[in-house]
Amino acid sequence: MQLNVKVYSDGAELSAMKQVAAQGLVQGFTTNPSLMKAAGITDYLAFAREAVATFPDQSISFEVFANQPEQMLKEALVLSHLGQHVAVKVPIIRATGEDNTAVISKLSQAGVQVNVTAITTLTQVKQAVDALDPAVGGIVSVFAGRIADTGVDPLPLMRQAADLCHTKAGVELLWASTREVFNIVQADRMGCDIITVPPKILGKLSKFGKDAFQVSIDTVKTFDQDIAELGFSIPTTSLQSTPID
Repeated sequence: MQLNVKVYSDGAELSAMKQVAAQGLVQGFTTNPSLMKAAGITDYLAFAREAVATFPDQSISFEVFANQPEQMLKEALVLSHLGQHVAVKVPIIRATGEDNTAVISKLSQAGVQVNVTAITTLTQVKQAVDALDPAVGGIVSVFAGRIADTGVDPLPLMRQAADLCHTKAGVELLWASTREVFNIVQADRMGCDIITVPPKILGKLSKFGKDAFQVSIDTVKTFDQDIAELGFSIPTTSLQSTPID
């Protein structure tokens, strides 16, 4: 299947990042504080420097940790200086409900490639696009998977978000919080420029285009293998019911 959307790997385990890169599955990388916590990262900058050194020619996004504007600006400058293709992730909103558009605008005007993250509404998409300098560009990350988790279809929002992002040169729409392989197809159909995908889901890309009947056969083979490894059986010697003809 030929897709236009760029696939980035989402995670903070360098070994997994190297593996998907070696397989030629991705064009870039993203990470966030929660993924770093899950990966057991204890030295943020050491990890970031190693990642940039490992993938010097690919886009890679690192997120600020601070939640106050002045400190966010300082951290963003440190991160942006790690490499030519580094994008700095800044949430569109703080936990207080205040938006970060002033921070995003200052960074963008200073030449920092900003990845505006944690977006879930069309209003936030517009705020992000408005804050980005077209001469610098940037990434608008909409958390489609988290929207779907609430029982709402994210596709109409993603289509509208694509239209908004593409009104400004250099601004790319990213489908975030991917839940399944088919999200890649959906992101492509909605006009997204990028989708960020965890390595566990990237590992399923080999199934693209597989015949549905073969999927059924493979599923039963898996059942048979697991049954054999379990060593279970269902005793039938005491069966009292009438045999089936």
